[in-house]
Amino acid sequence: MLGPVSGIDLEKAARAAGQAAELARRETLPRFRKVAVETKGDGSPVTEADRAAERAIRASLRSSFPDVPIVGEEYGGDSKAHGPQWLIDPIDGTIAYSRGIPLYSTLISLLVDGEPQVGLIDLPSLGECYVGWKGGGCTRNGIPIRIASDRDLGSAIISHGDPFCFERAGLSEAFERMAAQIPMLRGYTDAFGHAMVLGGGVDAMVDCDLNPWDAAATELLVPEAGGRCEATRQANGQTRLVIGSPALVDQLLEIIDETG
Repeated sequence: MLGPVSGIDLEKAARAAGQAAELARRETLPRFRKVAVETKGDGSPVTEADRAAERAIRASLRSSFPDVPIVGEEYGGDSKAHGPQWLIDPIDGTIAYSRGIPLYSTLISLLVDGEPQVGLIDLPSLGECYVGWKGGGCTRNGIPIRIASDRDLGSAIISHGDPFCFERAGLSEAFERMAAQIPMLRGYTDAFGHAMVLGGGVDAMVDCDLNPWDAAATELLVPEAGGRCEATRQANGQTRLVIGSPALVDQLLEIIDETG
């Protein structure tokens, strides 16, 4: 029986995250392919579905844990280095969502003293919810899942985020090396790609230029599913993730960090 972390029952927190994600589904699915797109000040897209889903998540989490602060992509909040806090991204993959591509997700994570303790990736259009907590394993729709154990880059499916994110992270040459050396390199982007790694369909993934709410759930879920997660802070303050089969993560890090 797992004890509470900083006064938080992690299993209860995972259930609360699942309940909040279900309420977010009720906001995003009816609006899918029926919503106007706006552009935020940073040039990224946003829809009313993003805002409505975040409001629903916030209300649900506050009901379950009224004293835990919340930081979300759309409505902000103050990040804290100490104590518990929720991080939420109501729609990860708004570009996909806004173009009618059903590979978007909802991300919810609970951090305690800056470390992820609960993580959730919900794929509303696919009806799949990936959730776990520290020491509790990782499940998909309640069934335990494991990351693939492939060791051969020649036969593995390796995914990546958008090439422009590699450029912003100063990793354009690393992306070119990956494209040259990996036969089955595929662009399953955003947390959809992360979820495919968790379920073992994709063997490993490189994703970069991530905000805290984009990375936190995955940082918790990957090791809970038996994989390796290497999180690196980029020069611009964003995060790079290399996740998946431990042997493949080692090989990908060699390719990415190759010099000369």
